[in-house]
Amino acid sequence: MRLRVEFTTEPFDLDEAPAHAVVAREVVEAAALDAVDVGPFGNTAEGGADAVLTAVDALLRKTLKAGATRISLQVNVIGEDGR
Repeated sequence: MRLRVEFTTEPFDLDEAPAHAVVAREVVEAAALDAVDVGPFGNTAEGGADAVLTAVDALLRKTLKAGATRISLQVNVIGEDGR
C-alpha cells in the first residue's frame, strides 16, 4: 500500500523557521520516502505504508520534543506498491 501524509506543525513563525519545523523537515528528508515536498504552510510525503508510518511516528515524537504545540496531519491511501 502507498500512502501520502500531509502535515503542519505549530506554532507558526513567518520570520524564522521554529525548531519543530526544522526537525520535521529533517525527519521526512531522512526517511525512506519516494517524494517529499516541504513548504512554509504545509508539507507532503509519499511512500510505502511502512516507511510513511515510521516517518509519522518519528515526526510526532521529535517535533513535540522540539516544541510543537500542535501537529495536524492527514494520511491518504494513494495506491498499491508498484503503481
